[in-house]
Amino acid sequence: MKKKILLIEDESVIVEAITFLLEYEGMEVVAHSDGAGAARLAADIRPDLIILDAMLPNKSGFDIIAEIRSDDSITRTPVMMLTARGQARNREAALDAGVTRFMSKPFANKEMVETVHALMAARPV
Repeated sequence: MKKKILLIEDESVIVEAITFLLEYEGMEVVAHSDGAGAARLAADIRPDLIILDAMLPNKSGFDIIAEIRSDDSITRTPVMMLTARGQARNREAALDAGVTRFMSKPFANKEMVETVHALMAARPV
């Protein structure tokens, strides 16, 4: 059974790139481009991993991670946050909010694939 990734990202080029990389690795990618409804979608599809942009239309990634961590059905789902703002304070805020891993944009393809595999391998049962 394919691993399912929920990609919450509004930049179409990044969605295309990540989708290509992960589908090549045999994973299923479901993309959502708006902050509104993102946590509800995550609860509905129960992905193996969520890749979440920090800055989205209608709701920030920080608000979404708070919703995810307060929903018992998905609270243990690993979340990797992507952001163009890679400063230490942003990284700390993301980790404090409950993000499992933080990755700055732009990212290396190899780093993305390796991080996704590592997060799914460590996923709690």
